[in-house]
Amino acid sequence: MPPSLRIGPYTVTALTDGEGPFFSPRAEAFPDATAAQWSAADRFDPCALDAEGRWWLRFRAFAIRGDRGVTLVDTGIGPADSPAAAWAPVPGALPAELAAAGIEPSEVDTVVLTHLHTDHVGWAVVGGEEARPFFPNAHYLLQRAEFDALERINPPLRSSVIDPLRASGRLRLLDGEAALHSGERLIATPGHTPGHQSVLVESGGELLAVTGDLLVHAIQLLHPDLAYAHEMDPHRARASRKRVLGARATHTLHLATPHLTEPFVVAGR
Repeated sequence: MPPSLRIGPYTVTALTDGEGPFFSPRAEAFPDATAAQWSAADRFDPCALDAEGRWWLRFRAFAIRGDRGVTLVDTGIGPADSPAAAWAPVPGALPAELAAAGIEPSEVDTVVLTHLHTDHVGWAVVGGEEARPFFPNAHYLLQRAEFDALERINPPLRSSVIDPLRASGRLRLLDGEAALHSGERLIATPGHTPGHQSVLVESGGELLAVTGDLLVHAIQLLHPDLAYAHEMDPHRARASRKRVLGARATHTLHLATPHLTEPFVVAGR
């Protein structure tokens, strides 16, 4: 059974689609990080560095089951012919992970795409030339700012992901914050990409943020001012990161992260 966390009436399950090394050294990804900062990050998440000194990533999606349905946040690296195949360890294991969690693809009613990078949209559409949504009964939610910036982010995703979703009538474009029918809250967290978004689950004094690539390494959790080389707008990314992490002043803030070793961490501990 994949690991999960209970937040009030919601069960948030981490679905690991794969794991493998990043395509460039971590020092290039965070050029301003100091030796002391790396040391602190390695103590916090020691398994993010493999025996050869490479940055080792997990690739996850998250399923949120509540009283009114199942929401999936991101769709992983995908099958062997997915857009991420050029660099990620495809094929991914998301279908098996869903089955282990007792979730049928047809049961998912909402898919939130945090952003249009290939390791986050892999199972959104399958079938090659006969492309179809892998989650046939779901609406796929994307920020309009992300859709409008597609040619700057990853143009090939238009034909492989976006056009099939639009043709099926399953793509919904959003403008900023939105409440999902099952009770979660979707917020705009731009910077990594122009229309990056995250999902919040709240109950009582507990808040869980499914971050997407708001933070990709523990070093950004410990030092949120640090820029990541693959952020399209580092200043906006920093502001979005600090906005979400600022919730730890009033809540127990859980983070559900796609790429850290542990799928769930508590901010501030």
